[in-house]
Amino acid sequence: MRRYALRVVSLAAALGLWQALTSWNIDLWLRFSQFPTVTDVARTFTDRVSGPDYWTDLTDSLTRILTGFLLAAVLGVATGVLIARSRLAEDLLGPVLEVIRPIPAIALVPVAILLFPSNEQGIVFITCTAAFFPVLVSTRHAVRALTPVWEEAVRTMGGGRWRILGSVVLPGALPGVFGGLSVGIGVSWICVISAEMISGQYGVGYRTWQDYTVVDYPGVFVGMVTIGVLGWLTSTAVELLGRRLTRWLPRTAYVPGARPPRPDRPVTPAPAAPAAVPGRARSEEARDEHLV
Repeated sequence: MRRYALRVVSLAAALGLWQALTSWNIDLWLRFSQFPTVTDVARTFTDRVSGPDYWTDLTDSLTRILTGFLLAAVLGVATGVLIARSRLAEDLLGPVLEVIRPIPAIALVPVAILLFPSNEQGIVFITCTAAFFPVLVSTRHAVRALTPVWEEAVRTMGGGRWRILGSVVLPGALPGVFGGLSVGIGVSWICVISAEMISGQYGVGYRTWQDYTVVDYPGVFVGMVTIGVLGWLTSTAVELLGRRLTRWLPRTAYVPGARPPRPDRPVTPAPAAPAAVPGRARSEEARDEHLV
C-alpha cells in the first residue's frame, strides 16, 4: 500500500505543478502561459466523455491497435525464430528486413495509401509494421542466446525438431519475446496516432489533430492524456501476461513489496558448515568428475 500511495502522490504532484505553472502564467524559458490549465482539460474531458464521439474514436483506435499488434506478434515471433534457427532463412530474409527496418513506419503512409483500398487497412498495416520489428529483433536475439545444452538434452532423449521447438526454443525465448512485445505495443500507439492524423477519419489521433486545427488546446490535451492512459494500460497488460507466462523464472533482482531487514533487528547468522572429512571430500570430487 505504501508503494501505491507513493505513485498516487507522484501523479498528484505532477498535476499540481502543471496547475500552478499554467495558473500563474509562468514564462521563464518555457511559455506555460500558452498551456491550458488542469481544470480546463478536466472540464473538456468531462464534456467529451458525455458525448458519443469520444467513445467511437476510442473504439476505433483500440481496434486498429489490437489488430495490428496481434498480427505483428504472430509474424514477428515466427520470423524471428525462423531466422535464428535457419541459415537459409537468415540469408534470404535477413538483408531485406534489415534494409526495411530503419524506415520509420509513419513514412510508409504513402505506401499504405497506394497498396490498400481503404484507409482502415492501411492504418492496420502501419501499426503492424511498427510493432513487427521490435518483436522480430527481440525474438531473434532471445533464441540465439539459448544454452545449447538444453537442445542437446532433448536430442539425447529422442526428441525431434518440433519437440525442441515446443519444449526448449519457445519457452526459453519467452522472456525476450515479451520484452519485444512490450516495446512493440508502445511503438504501435505512436504510429497509429500519426497514421490517424494523416489518413484517418475517426480515432483519437484524428480527433486530436482536428482540435489542433481549430485551436482547441484543451481538446488537444484531452487526446494526449487519452493516448497516454491507453498506452500505459496496454503495455501493463502485456507485461502482466508476460509475468504470468514466465512464472518459472527466478525473481532475484527485484521482488515487488520486499523490504530489507530492519537495522534494529539482529540477523541470525547461518549455521556454519560442518568440517570436511578428507575421505568424504575425495569421494565427492570423484563423483563430480564422473558426472562431468
